[in-house]
Amino acid sequence: MDINDIRGLLTALLLFSFIGLCIWAWSSRRKADFEATAALPLEEDHDMTINEQENL
Repeated sequence: MDINDIRGLLTALLLFSFIGLCIWAWSSRRKADFEATAALPLEEDHDMTINEQENL
């Protein structure tokens, strides 16, 4: 086994890992989690609004 065999195995391992990650990310079971995470910047912070109201 020489360096080229190791490089080939590493390339195959990384390719299968990338394909697995893509399948995981695009699966329909993850859609609700990703939509909730994407909406986080749009939600108002409850603690921040209470502090702002106290300062008025």
